[in-house]
Amino acid sequence: MTAAPTEGVPHPLDLAARSRRSPTVLRILLGTQLRRLRESRHIRLEEAGQAIRASHSKISRMELGRVGFRRRDVADLLTLYGVTEESEREALLSLVAQANAHGWWHKYDDVLPSWFEAYVGLEQAASAIRCYEVQFVPGLLQAPEYAEAVVRLGHPDASDEEVERRVRLRMDRQEVLVRPDPPTVWAVIDEAVLRRPVGGSRVMRAQIEHLLEMITLPRVTLQIIPFSAGGHAAAGGPFSILRFAGVGLPDVVYLEQLTSAIYLEKRDDVDRYLAVMERLCIQARPVTDTKRMLQQLLTEL
Repeated sequence: MTAAPTEGVPHPLDLAARSRRSPTVLRILLGTQLRRLRESRHIRLEEAGQAIRASHSKISRMELGRVGFRRRDVADLLTLYGVTEESEREALLSLVAQANAHGWWHKYDDVLPSWFEAYVGLEQAASAIRCYEVQFVPGLLQAPEYAEAVVRLGHPDASDEEVERRVRLRMDRQEVLVRPDPPTVWAVIDEAVLRRPVGGSRVMRAQIEHLLEMITLPRVTLQIIPFSAGGHAAAGGPFSILRFAGVGLPDVVYLEQLTSAIYLEKRDDVDRYLAVMERLCIQARPVTDTKRMLQQLLTEL
């Protein structure tokens, strides 16, 4: 008997289409599907692990989308979970190869740390990205000259070739803004971001001119928190919130550190950051003031 479909779980045939072709998200979706099937049958992690000759921790990693999938393992789990209908099994099994595929960003694996690779995959599949920055312009909105200056600050010993590849990766990420179905991007930045002369006045001028172009895109919004606002809600530092429409994934909060990153998915954690973001938007200058403020900064350079 085939296990009954789990309420709220996307149909297997829809997963690939809704993942926006991101293997990262497809792994998470496939893992989520397997977890819900397991839980619907009240099967413990240890039992699932025994079925594929593995530990319960591997099952946990599979369900979180943090490892690749073997077709044989998925087939054995589907059998354990009571999924015997051939069409449903094949629909899920056909996703294994796609989930294990490399995204376009894999060609940058020599300069892309594993802890950031996951973020790039999520970024490419997000329907909405909200971020707060206190030191640098958000990566998706950086001009090439500015991006190079930021890369050289973070990697002072890197060769010119490595710097070029890191900048190229950042520019390729920005293609998401001009694709047919771009995400909504809402960035809030501290005035210090625009006052700090990263790369010198010429580079900053090019960056501000680039921001003036970016805010003409229909799904890009930029707000600036002026110095006059004093202290504000995001005392803990920069963060990003990613949302995924129609794929059954929760919002994800991304916190980048010097040599690693933290991904928060628990509802309470996400809600706290969403509340902080809302307060930041209130404390920042209105969106209608952004163009004027950027133009004023240009006259001061």
